Amino acid sequence: MIEDNPDKIKKAEIVVGIPSLNEADNIAFVTKQVDRGLTKYFGRQKAVIINSDNDSPDNTGRVFLETKTKNPKIYISTPSGQRGKGNNLKNLFLKIKDLGAKAAMTIDADIKNVKAQWIKCFLGTIFNGYDFITPFYHRHKYDGSITNHFCYPLVYGLLGYDIRQPIGGDMSFSLKMVNHWLNQKWPPTAKGYGIDIFMTSQAIRDGFKLGQVDLGSKIHKPSLLKLDNMFLEVAETLFDFLTNHRDLWPKEISLKKPPLVCRVSGKINLQKLPPIDYKEIEETSLADFPDYYKKLKKYLPSEVRGPLEIMFFQKKSLEITADFWSKIVYQLFYLYQIKPEKDLVIKLLRSLYFGRMASAIKENHLKSQKESEKLIQKQAAHFFKNRDYLLSLISQDAN
Repeated sequence: MIEDNPDKIKKAEIVVGIPSLNEADNIAFVTKQVDRGLTKYFGRQKAVIINSDNDSPDNTGRVFLETKTKNPKIYISTPSGQRGKGNNLKNLFLKIKDLGAKAAMTIDADIKNVKAQWIKCFLGTIFNGYDFITPFYHRHKYDGSITNHFCYPLVYGLLGYDIRQPIGGDMSFSLKMVNHWLNQKWPPTAKGYGIDIFMTSQAIRDGFKLGQVDLGSKIHKPSLLKLDNMFLEVAETLFDFLTNHRDLWPKEISLKKPPLVCRVSGKINLQKLPPIDYKEIEETSLADFPDYYKKLKKYLPSEVRGPLEIMFFQKKSLEITADFWSKIVYQLFYLYQIKPEKDLVIKLLRSLYFGRMASAIKENHLKSQKESEKLIQKQAAHFFKNRDYLLSLISQDAN
């Protein structure tokens, strides 16, 4: 790990980490807002702001260190050529442990509407006894599609936790939580985009005290261009976790909703996204699907194969409903557990995820933000209801 610690900081009560890769254009803004929050709400405690970087060639680190703040700063980085948000956060966790911080948080370097109140909400709840806090954002109805259509409903449906943003990026946590994460075996995908769901699932598994904070809206760089690889890494991380911890879900469960422990005041202004063409996303799904499907179709039941073949090969138009989507995800998760072709399963799932995304845009294009959110909640309910579908597949296999 590369480090630049100009103030020779050796101990801190609070750490705010800003993971980054090529964020020179925005990191000064985020750093200043973090500094304002720390100064206003935690001025009596020793705090440090850490940029945990991927050796960004755009001089993100230099911009960070040159930003004027009242609180000291430390720059740390992975070696040249080593990428991955998870690698950034692992370095951050090691530094938090080294500093002995009681409370810490991360905030993504591309956030464009950070408020000082965010710092209060995230860190104040940790000092009040919580171990892990996830964000609750008000987002554009087409933003956060991996959250909306995969992580949120699957965590809701199988683990029984209503955590609206399980991969929100901005989170806070106790030193106990940090030590726990560092003591776990990290799958390769957790060193990349799988890190957020790795953190959340580990916190759920081991019974840490969880909460959520309402931050209002989230305005950031849209991640549509990164969805291909991001989905693969997130899906593999979550599928591996669920496979390795079957004791958490093949049983009757009741829903749990971590409490909303803080709310940021102010008007909610949703992010304006460029026009999203569902046809382009649908074409991606139609083109990607056949090769992976051909190799796995023999494992799929007719109730799944039939509708898929009509949509993909006959109509070439996709209408993957929320109910059908939940059964697709569960069927492929079942195959992921029992068949050796795990990479193919994840890639087939990705092509169908794009199909579900296109279908949801068709469903939502005339609906309000509030109506669209209700559909996301309803989709999660389908995953909870259809968990019996997955359990029946496992039961049949056992017999």
